[in-house]
Amino acid sequence: MAGNGSKPKAGKPAGPGDTSGLRELLRVRGDGRVDLAAYDADATPGGPGDKAAGLAATARMGERLAGLQERLWAASTAGDHRRVLLVLQGMDTSGKGGTVKHVIGLFNPSGCRIRAFKAPTPEERAHSFLWRIEKALPVAGELGIFDRSQYEDVLIARVRALAPLPEIERRYDEINRFERSLADDGVTVIKCFLHISYDQQRRRLLNRLDNPDKHWKFTPGDIDDRALWPAYQEAYEIALERCSTPYAPWFVIPADRKWYRNWAVSKLLLEHLEALDPQYPKADFDVAECRRRLLETTRPARQARGPAG
Repeated sequence: MAGNGSKPKAGKPAGPGDTSGLRELLRVRGDGRVDLAAYDADATPGGPGDKAAGLAATARMGERLAGLQERLWAASTAGDHRRVLLVLQGMDTSGKGGTVKHVIGLFNPSGCRIRAFKAPTPEERAHSFLWRIEKALPVAGELGIFDRSQYEDVLIARVRALAPLPEIERRYDEINRFERSLADDGVTVIKCFLHISYDQQRRRLLNRLDNPDKHWKFTPGDIDDRALWPAYQEAYEIALERCSTPYAPWFVIPADRKWYRNWAVSKLLLEHLEALDPQYPKADFDVAECRRRLLETTRPARQARGPAG
């Protein structure tokens, strides 16, 4: 994908405000080498013209997203087992938590299942790396959100050499088989790589240091990880290359501009939900008869209270 927001390999560049087919515009094709240096993290491909327009467009999507979410949940009560899984990956400060806060805020939280994956616990390490992922999957009708995911086991594990390289190499195929099984079981998998630049990460880390209210979000290890930036970029490139499939493609979201990041993830969710087109289930009872009975009901007479005691 070109850094100026053009569509890779075919088609015309999307102009400002062209919000049709963002899935195609941002999707990693999975048929060649991925070079993240060619992706402009400050770009706004297909997006509204500026921040004000982007914020307004995201807010306008809220009602439509909430309606589709309700329909998805309602359909599940009649046996529709489809659900959606949003996977968020990215370097520190790329905005995974911010995306959860601003985008998922457009939905009814009771229909969302949010899970942030940290370093595995001793119990989780005793199982396959996919064990804890399987336990956190959304059920029918739900929107699941993963802040980090199974990809940590081919990202940080690769950079930090937390597992033998042959084992890490096998995991890509395991992940593809796992995601294929999810798709076959009615899970729409939306994988977003929040692509932040090296310089923008520095600015955001400085902001955390300069604001006492954000010190809790900073650890000295964040500075150490910046020395590993090339290794992390390579690890992400490999994951994007090997695990962007027709049934679970990767989308690269330029994340230097927070407003665009939130708009793009919201738009991707909207496009996927519209493609699912869940429907409210038809009543399994006689609506007219129930209405008649309801209209014929009268308020029961209130019985007098007996003597105290």
